[in-house]
Amino acid sequence: MEDFDTLAQERRARLAAERLLELKQAELYEANRKLSKHALSLSGEIIEKRQEAEHLKVENSRARKDLDKANSAIVIAERRLWDSLETIQDGFAVFDPSDTMIAANSAYLRVFDDLEDVKPGISYSDIVRLAVEEGIIDIGDMSREAYIEAALTRWRAATREPQTVRLWNNQYVKLVDRRSRDGDMVSLGLNITGTIRYEERLKKARYKAESANRAKSAFLANMSHEIRTPMNGMVGMADLLAETGLDKEQRLFVETIKSSGTALLNLINDVLDYSKIEASKLVLNPEVFDLEKCIHDVIVLLQPNAAQKGLSLIIDYDMFLPTRFVGDPGRMRQVLTNLIGNAVKFTHEGHVIVRVVGVPEKGGLSQRVHVSVEDTGIGIPKGFENHIFGEFNQVEDDRNRKFEGTGLGLAITRELVQLMGGEIWVDSVEGEGSCFGFCMSMDVVGESADNRAPAWIKDIVVVESVEAHADILSKQLAALGIKATIFADAKSVLENPPAVQAYLISQRLEDLDIEEVIAALKAAEVKAGILVMAAGMGMKAPDIPDVHVVHRPLVRAELCCALAALETVEISALPPLVLEGPQMPDAAKETGPRRMRILAAEDNKTNQLVFGKMVKALDVELVFANNGQEAIDLYQSFDPDLVFMDISMPEVDGKEATRTIREIEAQTGRHVPVVAMTAHAMTGDEEEILSHGLDHYMTKPLRKAAIIDRILMEHPAECKPVAPMDDDAPSAVDAVVREAMAEATQIGG
Repeated sequence: MEDFDTLAQERRARLAAERLLELKQAELYEANRKLSKHALSLSGEIIEKRQEAEHLKVENSRARKDLDKANSAIVIAERRLWDSLETIQDGFAVFDPSDTMIAANSAYLRVFDDLEDVKPGISYSDIVRLAVEEGIIDIGDMSREAYIEAALTRWRAATREPQTVRLWNNQYVKLVDRRSRDGDMVSLGLNITGTIRYEERLKKARYKAESANRAKSAFLANMSHEIRTPMNGMVGMADLLAETGLDKEQRLFVETIKSSGTALLNLINDVLDYSKIEASKLVLNPEVFDLEKCIHDVIVLLQPNAAQKGLSLIIDYDMFLPTRFVGDPGRMRQVLTNLIGNAVKFTHEGHVIVRVVGVPEKGGLSQRVHVSVEDTGIGIPKGFENHIFGEFNQVEDDRNRKFEGTGLGLAITRELVQLMGGEIWVDSVEGEGSCFGFCMSMDVVGESADNRAPAWIKDIVVVESVEAHADILSKQLAALGIKATIFADAKSVLENPPAVQAYLISQRLEDLDIEEVIAALKAAEVKAGILVMAAGMGMKAPDIPDVHVVHRPLVRAELCCALAALETVEISALPPLVLEGPQMPDAAKETGPRRMRILAAEDNKTNQLVFGKMVKALDVELVFANNGQEAIDLYQSFDPDLVFMDISMPEVDGKEATRTIREIEAQTGRHVPVVAMTAHAMTGDEEEILSHGLDHYMTKPLRKAAIIDRILMEHPAECKPVAPMDDDAPSAVDAVVREAMAEATQIGG
């Protein structure tokens, strides 16, 4: 029993042990499984770490190589930078925020060769002090301490202007200092010795050039004066001789002298104008002027030359374009004279047409004016269009020239147009003609009411054989609201005269004489007003009762006034030509107790003779003074009403004499007009001469019309008339007026 119990206990114990063993085995298995799984995980991490380590090793190796390359590049760049800085002659230095030198090139340190203390590590203040104390920098009149203080104040300022210093060896250094973003100061010492010396040479050269230019201007002024003085005698005597009884051959000789003198005067003016343009001394004098009248005046001046060739001078001025502008009328007239004069000069037959159109700008406040001069002349060969605008250039060969001239006209014209803000061009066909044109912008001034046609005229008959004239007239009348019926010959009109308000008939007709046409119209009891278009100032206008005359070229205002006069004025009561010009003052028509007294101060005997002959026809007392002192004495004894004063005279010149006269007048309260007669015609001469107390300025050669005009304008009311008022007086005055108009068109005379 005990054995059985023992065996049972042992069996139970064995079973418990087996169960415990199984349990431990199960726990061990689970532990082994977890350990195996963890070992596997660790194995993966180890592999990843090994891969990362390998990658880092590669990257580390690459970074090390890049660092080596970068270090090598930095060393090379630094070496190249310093090699470059060492190569240049300008100084270069860097200072840290505490103003201590970090580095400097040899050029910077070379200035302080004998100072071993000047090297990296020295402060800027010590550098300045050593430079001043050792005399390296020329401090001028400043004290050492003041200079050092000024230099350090500049260095510490927020902004530093470049400073030029002079060294002991006469070298110049320009200091340019700039602070960087990290506080360092970069200092450059630029060697500008060559620039300074070059500027000094330039100043000397400029002084010499200005001296040469002044000498040239003085030479031109003196030559102009010396040439104009004898020209006054030559041209003046020719004018006087032309008024005497001459036969045909003698008149030809006189006209040749006059034309040669005029050509010489034009040559002088061209040379003076070109020298002014070359020296940029030519200035504009803008004022209000009438462009259409300006063109008309030029045409009137050139009409005699055109009439000799049988040329028609035509103005085609856009009727919708204003006529009054702000500009320089003198220079505009000069441009027009050159272009139209050339057209007449190089045209043998046909016509010359001046066309003017415009485009509004700035809301109508200004106009872009286009002016073209068309001719039927010889034209310009292809390729020479730009050549002719050059100085002294002409189309013809210099050795075989058919046309006279300096070749400066177009060069001056181009410069004048450009000075006025415009452009100039040319279109031409050789053998057929040329068209010169220019355009410029000008401010518009309000138009006059005279530019409107009378409302009662609706239909007009125009009898004109020249097609160009007829076309332009038709456009002008249409712009005025008038219907024009054009007839090329008079016979067509006389066959059945149309019922219109006015007849506009050309004086030159190919089939009938103008007197015959008007007589036939009156015989047909035509009630319309008749307006004859005279060919020009050079042609005698028909003297027919009840027939109005208007001279070509037709200016808008004159055409409108002539049309209005058809209803209101009897033409037989009017002279055939009405011009603006010098008229006899009303006071001069009154009989006075004495003649007008005129004093002329002129040292040249020939010019005295010319002046005396020019005023010979006037009823005046004329006394001459041979110099300025005589003029002063005669002023006090002769008591003149008008003084003509030459400027260049011996002993006392005209300016000093005038100043003395004005001093005498200051005590009496009287003022006598003094007119300068001078050959000084350069820019600024007029202003300088008038500043000495003279009232007016006239250049030689003197024009008879201008002298008489001035005498008439200064005529005192208490004096007798200076000219006889008989039946011949109107024509004489009219001749003076026409000459004055021609003179006014001459530029620089």
